[in-house]
Amino acid sequence: MEKQSAVQQMETAWLLVFAAWVLVTTATLSSLFFSEVVGVPVCVLCWYQRIAMYPLVPILAIGLLPFDPRVVKYAGVLAATGWLIAFYHTLVIAGIIPEKLQPCVQGIPCSETHVALFGFLNIPTLSLLTFTIIGILLFYAHRTKPL
Repeated sequence: MEKQSAVQQMETAWLLVFAAWVLVTTATLSSLFFSEVVGVPVCVLCWYQRIAMYPLVPILAIGLLPFDPRVVKYAGVLAATGWLIAFYHTLVIAGIIPEKLQPCVQGIPCSETHVALFGFLNIPTLSLLTFTIIGILLFYAHRTKPL
């Protein structure tokens, strides 16, 4: 396989970061739609995931124009943090985490699911999937940038 030129590598990295930005923007708007329009209650763990997700929209956008390869590191920290919270939340929903280790037993319980797309994709699982894809895109963007 031929080595890509530095320009091609930067273009590939830019496209990967742009794809991550499109995904995170879609996820942010979707979460706002579910909570503000549909009226789905937001639990504590969902708020923590939003705290990791929402800043990615401007961070990735600023890193795209002009392209700054360092944006991958900044966004990667937030994506990894969000992934850990989403993974924990998914374990709570699955009943693997005992109730005394759950952060939101009063008010809006974290163990309830209010939306299930296709019968099995609940919001924490969608968040986990989103953070996973963002992480993969950022990883490959980091690997394709020229040294």
